[in-house]
Amino acid sequence: MKKAFYILFLLIAATTSAPSANAISFDLDSIAAWGKFPRFCVNTYRWGDKFFNGYDTTYVVGTGYKFNAKVTSDSWADGYRFVLPNNKIAFMNSDPSTSIGIHLSYLAVSAGYDINISKLLTGVDRSRQRFRFGFNCMLFAAEFYMMRNDVGTTLRKFGDKNNPERPNMAFNGINNHTWGIDVYYFFNHKRYSEAASFNFSRIQKRSQGSFYTGFSIYQQTLDFNFAELPPSYRDQLPEDWPDYRFLVDTQNYALRFGYGFNWVLKKGWVLGASESPIIGIRKGYVVGWDKKISLSLYNRLKMSVVWNYNRWFFGAVAKFDAAIINNKKTTYAGGILNGEMVFGYRFNLW
Repeated sequence: MKKAFYILFLLIAATTSAPSANAISFDLDSIAAWGKFPRFCVNTYRWGDKFFNGYDTTYVVGTGYKFNAKVTSDSWADGYRFVLPNNKIAFMNSDPSTSIGIHLSYLAVSAGYDINISKLLTGVDRSRQRFRFGFNCMLFAAEFYMMRNDVGTTLRKFGDKNNPERPNMAFNGINNHTWGIDVYYFFNHKRYSEAASFNFSRIQKRSQGSFYTGFSIYQQTLDFNFAELPPSYRDQLPEDWPDYRFLVDTQNYALRFGYGFNWVLKKGWVLGASESPIIGIRKGYVVGWDKKISLSLYNRLKMSVVWNYNRWFFGAVAKFDAAIINNKKTTYAGGILNGEMVFGYRFNLW
């Protein structure tokens, strides 16, 4: 990311070679004039900036500002579907939850605070814990994420696939946790910027897209305890579920393939879309206590609408993550639908 190492170089140079406190300047040419080591730092930074952020400015440009402050509103819901033996199904989903937050960013660093307004309004905490960290430059993107849901869902369908019961029953026997790291490289990196449509740190001037590929490593832990269901429901569950529990605890190593495209609709407006299957191997406990190696299937789809007007920006982002786990008797499909509204302002302090 442009100027991501600027502060580090500045601090090192200032503490080793600056002639006096009142001579310190944030201008790169002024820092280079302090001596050999500051000049080396500035030259290294400029080389890295060009290497990692050398976009074709006909298609992608920077925002011109180091800081941005934004207000966010984030809403999400989870859904889980089981296809069971004897043409049976089970489907459950969480109630939608919403948080609002205020965030301040400087280059690649962001800090903020979110409040779960769903809990404040209803008094019931059915929210999902989530943490994400990302780095996005011209050549590649890296993401770290953690997601947890241990607060329950509602059982919507159960029984015969063609004519299921609709109990609308609270189901609290859930304890799911996933964390992972994704790194992927953009092939058309000089003309396409994912950061322009999803991170608000670039401006896409002309429509362009890119294939990308990389790897994904993630830990997936699922625990659905159906023991609390009525006996008539428990009798329809697979016999290989220990104590009426659907258990998965695996490490997943996968290749990520995808394609992203940014449509520049008119000046300041960008519509972005990105689709990415993730295919690899899954190792660990799958539907029970026996360790197995099997096929790992995951998918990430995201879309956005971004408006840029001088220092101001607005974004609406939708994301859908889905995972499929299959064994001889059961097929599980779980998904997370997330929507985010962002309104922000860019500025410089120096």
